[in-house]
Amino acid sequence: MSLHPLVDLAADREVRKAAGFRAVAAELSGEGLTELYTQETANAPRRQEAGRKYFVAYNSRLAATRKPGRDDEHASLALADHCLRNGVNIELPDDVGAVSFVHAQVPLKSAAEDKSKGDADPNKGVGRLDLLGAGPDGRMVVGQVRYLAPSAARGRTGDTPLRALLEGLAAVAIAQANVAALREEVMAKAGLTLSDAPPLLLLIGSPRYWELCRKREAQKGAAWIKEMERLAGEIEASTGVGVVFLACNVEGDPGWSYAEGGPVLDAAPRLERAWEYDAGRIRPKPRPRAKQVDPADLPAEPDLSRPVRDYAVTESFERGDRIQHATLGLGIVQGIAGQGKINVLFGDRKSVLVHGRPAGVGMPSSPASPFSA
Repeated sequence: MSLHPLVDLAADREVRKAAGFRAVAAELSGEGLTELYTQETANAPRRQEAGRKYFVAYNSRLAATRKPGRDDEHASLALADHCLRNGVNIELPDDVGAVSFVHAQVPLKSAAEDKSKGDADPNKGVGRLDLLGAGPDGRMVVGQVRYLAPSAARGRTGDTPLRALLEGLAAVAIAQANVAALREEVMAKAGLTLSDAPPLLLLIGSPRYWELCRKREAQKGAAWIKEMERLAGEIEASTGVGVVFLACNVEGDPGWSYAEGGPVLDAAPRLERAWEYDAGRIRPKPRPRAKQVDPADLPAEPDLSRPVRDYAVTESFERGDRIQHATLGLGIVQGIAGQGKINVLFGDRKSVLVHGRPAGVGMPSSPASPFSA
């Protein structure tokens, strides 16, 4: 059995499918995820105990220019650089407070994976923290980054908001298990004090990332957004870990440059809500509008001001006339049925009769000879 169930769940095939992750999310609960979170915390690698630092330099060769598939990493590096270079915090939406990112791409493994240990290896499947920082009231903040450029035409295969949530939750669990060591390094690098409050998980996507996610599901993504918001609320109620879904707005495409040997933002970033307040509310389908009925299509009422007339093909009739037919009985004229024809309702039966024909023009004038459709 794996030591890292959240990591394994994030890699599950259905979690990674655009067409299937919402159904998986609907089956999950905060209580169940809390159990997995507890296991992740208990089995977290202990990097400090292995004599290794968390805040290590990112590979300078990989940071020097834009690389395919590394926009997430470079976006996180640029955000941390912005906070440290300028000594600024980035405001969170809804007057929650501000966050200062201290380091990006923080390794969590205590050693290289040992394949001989299999699932018993505490480092198996463990990755990095995209961002680590201090938030409101000194709360430890873990950022999980998803970046798609404004020009992106489609989302990435195998990546969904649920996968991002589960990966972020696993990273938070490992960070919380090592909070004492991380607290020391945050203080040494940025002079910030991390409190004992439960961590805050920020799921940070570019606007284009969230836009393409919402195109994957019906009702503009309302169904999966509802599940994400539900899970976030249940996770916080069970573990104290806050989960916030954010859109990071940066100017340009991609929004950073490499003039100084690493990704540097071209302008100050803005953190906003990933979606509008009521996006997770599934709107009921509108009731179909009542079909407009032409008054001419409604059953004609008999005009009692006019006498009952015997039917004859040579007579002319109008809507509402009452006619007496030799074989069909008493009927009410419903209207014109075509050139020289009328619709007549006899009880619950409608018949088409000829009318208004001159005598002797190829049609018998006997009242017993209707032209019935």
